[in-house]
Amino acid sequence: MKIDIHTHIIPKDLPDLKKKYGYGGFISLEHHKPCCARMMIDDKFFREIEDNCWDAEVRMHDCDKHGVGLQVLSTIPVMFSYWAKAEDALDLSRYLNDHIAEIVAKYPDRFAGLGTIPMQNPDMAARELERCMEIGLSGVQIGSHVVEDWNLGSIALFPVYETAAKLGASIFVHPWDMAGQERMKRYWLPWLIGMPTETALAICSFIFGGVFEKLPTLRVAFAHGGGAFPGLIGRIEHGFESRPDLVAIHNNVNPRDYLGKFYFDSLVHDPFALEYLIKLVGEDKVCMGSDYPFPLGEHEPGKLIESMGFNADIKAKLLYRNAWEWLGREGE
Repeated sequence: MKIDIHTHIIPKDLPDLKKKYGYGGFISLEHHKPCCARMMIDDKFFREIEDNCWDAEVRMHDCDKHGVGLQVLSTIPVMFSYWAKAEDALDLSRYLNDHIAEIVAKYPDRFAGLGTIPMQNPDMAARELERCMEIGLSGVQIGSHVVEDWNLGSIALFPVYETAAKLGASIFVHPWDMAGQERMKRYWLPWLIGMPTETALAICSFIFGGVFEKLPTLRVAFAHGGGAFPGLIGRIEHGFESRPDLVAIHNNVNPRDYLGKFYFDSLVHDPFALEYLIKLVGEDKVCMGSDYPFPLGEHEPGKLIESMGFNADIKAKLLYRNAWEWLGREGE
């Protein structure tokens, strides 16, 4: 049994969003040959995708090949559209969420779903989170920040987190719109360096903004093994202790005290990194995640976990039990 908490999906067909909303910047799909499509932002190429990005039966075939019993579906982060008008981002979110909910309803034993919500308007986001739970999703995926100067610890976002805690909704935090891209033109550095930095920023924002302190029942998982955060915890703690006047202005609890109170996926691509992560946060807080179906993901989901010398109980936790708890289904 394996549960993959980190996979992405998109509808095969998207409406003409530029025409619908009256301005550009949105994704469109060009199905230029069988089983393939180009993701375009206006006239600019973004990414080539294949039918495993939209076809549930293709996904299930891949899952069967690698022993994955359940995929947790979430949209591709470029679809967040936090930069757009809130009412348009809400409309797009509903379209994407209904698509995921349809797949979950059709194949409930193979898929769980996470919605997307218009975080630029927390009230709208909270209401759409409520609707996500009503239509059978397990929670939401959110980006590592909302806009350039609005990180996840902002007090304005607490209505979203309070709603998630009240409803028992899972939250998956994924990096997007990486800072500093103007200095990372080559070598795929926004994905290699920018994404881990974004995730560390998101975790610190949750901690220092007091989200975990005020909402201890919130179930949050962070992508890519927490990005740079696990390697920086010593520096972060030292900064907290040496300059509390700069660091502890909204929460005076040592950041290390929160280790073991939120989840990470296992997508670190390195056995030493995975072993360190488990020692740092505990064997109960790491869940298998592959980033299916993208190139930076683990192409054989769970292979790293299975290749290491963990005992059967720890392997079971990493491969599915922890994910079941994060999804709020441990009693099922």
